[in-house]
Amino acid sequence: MVLFTVNNLTKKFDKITLFENISFGMNLYDRIGLIGRNGIGKSTLLNIIAGNEYADEGEVIFNKNITFGFLEQNPLFKSNLTVIEEVLDGRRKDFALIEKYNLLCSKKLLPNSNEHLELQQITQKIEERGIWNLESEAKSIASALGISDYYKLCSELSGGQRKRIALAKLLFSNADLLVMDEPTNHLDTESIQWLQDFIMKKSKSLFFITHDRYFLDAVATKILELDEQKIFWYDGDYEDYLEKKTNYIDTINSTAEHTKSKLIKELEWLKKSAPARRKKQKSRIDWISQISAEIKKIEEKKIKIELGKTFLGNRIIEAHYISKSINDKLLFKDFSYIAKPGDRIGLIGPNGCGKSTLLNILAGITKPDSGTIKIGDTIKIGYYKQELTELDENKTVLATLREIAEYIDCGVGRDRYLTVRDLLNKFLFPPEQHNAFVSTLSGGERRRLALLKVLMQNPNVILLDEPTNDLDIQTLNSLEEYLEDFYGVLLIVSHDRAFLDKTVQFIFAFENNAKIKEYPGNYSYYLENREIPIIEKSSKENTPPKQALEPKIKKISYKEKKEYENLFIEIEELEKSKSLIEQTIATLNSSNFQEMNRLYSELNNIILQINQKTERWLELDELINSEKK
Repeated sequence: MVLFTVNNLTKKFDKITLFENISFGMNLYDRIGLIGRNGIGKSTLLNIIAGNEYADEGEVIFNKNITFGFLEQNPLFKSNLTVIEEVLDGRRKDFALIEKYNLLCSKKLLPNSNEHLELQQITQKIEERGIWNLESEAKSIASALGISDYYKLCSELSGGQRKRIALAKLLFSNADLLVMDEPTNHLDTESIQWLQDFIMKKSKSLFFITHDRYFLDAVATKILELDEQKIFWYDGDYEDYLEKKTNYIDTINSTAEHTKSKLIKELEWLKKSAPARRKKQKSRIDWISQISAEIKKIEEKKIKIELGKTFLGNRIIEAHYISKSINDKLLFKDFSYIAKPGDRIGLIGPNGCGKSTLLNILAGITKPDSGTIKIGDTIKIGYYKQELTELDENKTVLATLREIAEYIDCGVGRDRYLTVRDLLNKFLFPPEQHNAFVSTLSGGERRRLALLKVLMQNPNVILLDEPTNDLDIQTLNSLEEYLEDFYGVLLIVSHDRAFLDKTVQFIFAFENNAKIKEYPGNYSYYLENREIPIIEKSSKENTPPKQALEPKIKKISYKEKKEYENLFIEIEELEKSKSLIEQTIATLNSSNFQEMNRLYSELNNIILQINQKTERWLELDELINSEKK
């Protein structure tokens, strides 16, 4: 069953085209992860699908027989409800039945009166829907997401708490389709795991944006990439996407020039053929011309971070037996830490346990209740905070960085001095965006600018508080690469399991007894070693690694050569069918939902075949070329 279709959607923001004439559909039980760079239009696309924004052209058509719920990136609550009332509002009709039932039960009803009959009818409906324990179910979901104060007013909560309540409300709503923008933001690792299990257990249809690569890999059945104003489909999870995208780029890069040359030669040969033959093969010539024009060497844009390093000195940060309480809640006690060059530490624990407070103390911003904190004279702390309070929306992107310096000294090479504009370009802020106001940036672009502002100070101690929130995967990969070469002190508060696995070598775990327990290794190693007995761990460590096998060079068979030759014709026929369906969709009355669904289902299938056959053709082409060498 088709849940919705997107038909030739176009959206522009000021002078920038986010996407143009994109079309796709979503079926029941699909779990589609939408990925792409910050500012490319992912949240805008989600908002258009949810009906919160309008497209410049095109339309989104929903199946009228399904329900859907939407989780915004920064949800706001209009009503002044308590936490539990807001969550219960996700199933307003069901909760209204319970309230009516309780009201009627509180009255003395006469037998066979209208209200008595109404009570019987409501009781039957509640039985049929199985909603007697509605409030308990709502509290259970809220609790799993780290919400415990059910009767606090939503208006008194922080942005992170509101996001968790909005997520609880969405999950409680029991909608057929969940559309979610960054659902793992502001969740601790335990809550993310629970959310992951909940979605898989309930078999929810899901269309979502996330930066959490483990969550994306575990949940997604398809990946939708928004890039260059177009949509690219990848069947499978995030790992499948990485393999297919990498193979595709590698294949294009290694065969592009040869393929181009080969196609041009074939085109010349066809043009020299007899007129009748040329006419017969005109569509093939057109296809070859199109391919030869379009094939180019693909280079993925990466954010190059080349910032210098400054001297650390003998004393970095020393904390001796520090304790801290907030609102009579003891966060941690008698904690000691002496920083050493090369420290790479991840701070983990449930929301509200004191991780950010500890960072503030180590940065010298907050004083401990007891104990001492000393920071070395040569220490330059770069502190990336959750809240973007240091960005002035009325300043331009360029002026924001010029508050720090006009240039930065990288310390090495011919390009030792990098200007502000150089750094912006390296962080994928195009020249036309340099003079844009911060207020015009997307949430992810603001995060990227704030990160650049921290790194531009050339710190030798970096404190990162939830750095992965709202950053795209591409930026995270580049940040991880930079941190690999960073020899100073690194402390990270994060719930992003993949990011912790790649960046830290030690874990500070906040536990229930207000103690901070230390574990060597990254996050996955921490999970393994807090659960696996020492004997089993030792046996694993003593297991010799498997020997890698040398890959055998495969020779192309006669059958594969024939397949290679026939692929041109097959792709040509599929391209014709694709064009015909697209023309039919463009002229079809949008009210004919059943026919629209059928056409989009057929179109998606054809596009998938074209992609698979093109990928296979490139694979065989590379095999043929390697055999000739």
